[in-house]
Amino acid sequence: MRVPIVRPDLGTEEAEAAARVVRSGWVLQGPEVAALETEFAAAVGAANAVAVSSGTAALTLTLRALGVRPGDEVVTVSHSFIATANSIATLGARPVFVDVERDTFGLDPQRLEASLTPRTRAVLCVHQIGLPCDIEAIGDIARRHGLPVIEDAACALGSEVCIAGVWQRIGRPHGVAACFSFHPRKIVTTGDGGMVTTHDGALADRLRLLRNHAMTVSPEARDKDPFAREAFTEPAYNFRLTDLQAAIARPQLRRLDASLAERRRLAAGYTAALAHHPVLAAPVVRDNALPNWQSYPAIIRSSLTGAGDATVREQDDLLRWFDARGISTRRGLTNAHQEPAYAGRDNFAAGPLPVSEILRRTTVFLPLFHGMTREEEATVLAALRELS
Repeated sequence: MRVPIVRPDLGTEEAEAAARVVRSGWVLQGPEVAALETEFAAAVGAANAVAVSSGTAALTLTLRALGVRPGDEVVTVSHSFIATANSIATLGARPVFVDVERDTFGLDPQRLEASLTPRTRAVLCVHQIGLPCDIEAIGDIARRHGLPVIEDAACALGSEVCIAGVWQRIGRPHGVAACFSFHPRKIVTTGDGGMVTTHDGALADRLRLLRNHAMTVSPEARDKDPFAREAFTEPAYNFRLTDLQAAIARPQLRRLDASLAERRRLAAGYTAALAHHPVLAAPVVRDNALPNWQSYPAIIRSSLTGAGDATVREQDDLLRWFDARGISTRRGLTNAHQEPAYAGRDNFAAGPLPVSEILRRTTVFLPLFHGMTREEEATVLAALRELS
């Protein structure tokens, strides 16, 4: 038996949903997409939801719709999947990287204000691996400077924050928009795909325009009226989600609460196992945050105790150790500023990023997914007991 890092939760319901769409003869964006948008908005407490082809598309379209242009700056984190930085750079704008908080993996509000310049157009924060960032503090600073906040919530479907004593799901949103991914490692997957949620109806309308070549007549409307005359109002792309994908997502979304409960149970087991572990430490979660545990980041303990700074070699040795026991793990998140697309180039700005660089080489992701069998869970826990 091998324990995978993730296993998508796809079964009979998803197969039947896909078959329903195939039999309908309509596989492009259509009624299934519209239904998913309504259901997704309700699940996170948003006024509007707009389905798109990927989480990257969600970020890029939102930045464009908010007016980010070549030469603008967008403050974000380097410690994230590369799509966060790329969504800015591919618009001709300049990512400005701010370091992250060690506990939350999220943008450090204490470092935010110093990164703002007259060219700053927006703040793009990340609820990394399902751990909510300090969205309240980030939002307060951005509002003082008249800047919109976009939440990269690619990993955070079902995560919650407590604001003014009220628990609220990420995606409400708490900025102007939140962007989600349906990649196979996410809690709900369509193979690939994404969603933007927003309280701004005008922004939602513009996103719907831009996802479809900026065409004034939607595919559904044109099908109903073949004589409708469309216009293409500006250069744009095809960033649509298909009905096949949307149909697969809908049963998973209905199971969201059960999936979250299972993930939180698994995470609690890991956290207990790592409480006094000699090698790995559990992540720390703020009192006002409830993660969905899209991933479980264990931290090499020597980097926390002052006994020495863990190296890339130690991280790789741990990955190999788990692999030899049939357990798939992954190293920590990448840092965009250390990747060839950015390292040594002048297409970004950054202050010192010591926490991002430490986390890159001291984080090990353990397998965690709803649908994990008791045998798989026991295998990982036994390996943690053996590791010393």
